[in-house]
Amino acid sequence: MVLFGLVVTSDRVYRGEKEDKVTPLVRERLEAAGHVLAYSAIAPNEPNAIRRGVEEACRAAEIVLVTGGTGISPRDISVDVVASMAYRRVPGFGEAHRRASWEEVGERAMLSRADAFIVKPDGSKQCFVAVSPGSPSAVDLALTLILPVAQHVVDQLSGKPHP
Repeated sequence: MVLFGLVVTSDRVYRGEKEDKVTPLVRERLEAAGHVLAYSAIAPNEPNAIRRGVEEACRAAEIVLVTGGTGISPRDISVDVVASMAYRRVPGFGEAHRRASWEEVGERAMLSRADAFIVKPDGSKQCFVAVSPGSPSAVDLALTLILPVAQHVVDQLSGKPHP
């Protein structure tokens, strides 16, 4: 069992103008896989709010999914905020997400800045943070990529030897 955190970044969801369809999807997928959603928050597209959400999620969880803010518009800042908090980048997640997204959305996939990082917000505990586009289908894809390796990620971050 792995503890997950979720930070949904969306101005419209934060203001209550749009329904949050991501949190129920994530909770359902995690429970079906035997994992736990230990933390969830909705944050506006503001650096301090995203940073605070990631810090709190990392305190409660081992793997954090940040959704939204991966495009190229001026308000798409999630990747930049998480990158500023990270001490390592894990480029394979973004590469795999874009490759798989290409099948669904075509050339628009190359505009995605989906990425993953290792963050140590409290200076000691390492946390894997993946940043995914915010559409439910993109979040579902992110979970499809992460869930098969979730325990391995946790084991690697805790220093367990590779089997």
